[in-house]
Amino acid sequence: MKISYEIADIEPYINWLYFYHAWGLNGKPAEEKRKLRADATAMLNEWKGRFHTYALFDILDANSDGDDLMLGGVRIPMLRQQHSANSSQPNLCLADFVRPLSSGIKDRAGVFATTVDAGMETDYKDDTFKRMLSQTLADRLAEGTAERMHEQVRKTYWGYSPHEKLTMEQIHREDYQGIRPAVGYPSLPDTSLNFILSELLGMKKIGIRLTESGMMMPHASVSGFMFAHPQARYFDLGRIGEDQLVDYARRRGIPMELMRRFLQSSLLKR
Repeated sequence: MKISYEIADIEPYINWLYFYHAWGLNGKPAEEKRKLRADATAMLNEWKGRFHTYALFDILDANSDGDDLMLGGVRIPMLRQQHSANSSQPNLCLADFVRPLSSGIKDRAGVFATTVDAGMETDYKDDTFKRMLSQTLADRLAEGTAERMHEQVRKTYWGYSPHEKLTMEQIHREDYQGIRPAVGYPSLPDTSLNFILSELLGMKKIGIRLTESGMMMPHASVSGFMFAHPQARYFDLGRIGEDQLVDYARRRGIPMELMRRFLQSSLLKR
């Protein structure tokens, strides 16, 4: 499903903490934050009625087969956490959050992508401050769109939490059931997964194109998966060892050295 949002629809979902972090203002005087927030609000007001944000998602039949996620008839290899944060906890894999294929019971999982109108990133090339401001705002709007879309999925489209009533603070704390891990984040460092997601979703429908490494353009775009399991939680894979790299490349059907480039930032040094 494709959804178009007005800027005013998404503005309440902006997490300003991350906006200030992008500007290096965490811990800085409140006056600096107020001034930047005023400039950001003025830009958002200029964008209302002019620009939109977009979401694309689907809820598909799903099962796990070992560390592979079987989703809509497509096998998607996943990586397993190398060392859990707590020695009493198992090493997690996102495939753990759906029923195993051996159960004989179909489960469900979601895929999504969100983005913004490209003009948000390209209209201020001759003004350094406005270019930086528009980029950080566009990033926050893409994330806010993912937050709004995920809320609608939980309450309506998938509907596993129809009676959810959370404040925006609770939403930003992720107090809801389920998770929406994004590609490029600690549990999904492999940006080449975007090629699979684009096949499932058709990212071009909302103007997203992929680079050779699977990075999305516009830069202010988010993609990933949605899991509803009550115990699903975010985690950091940690550094990936050579043994898992070999296994993952084999399961993805991608040459080792190419996979090494995709996962370079997450690999243990040889």
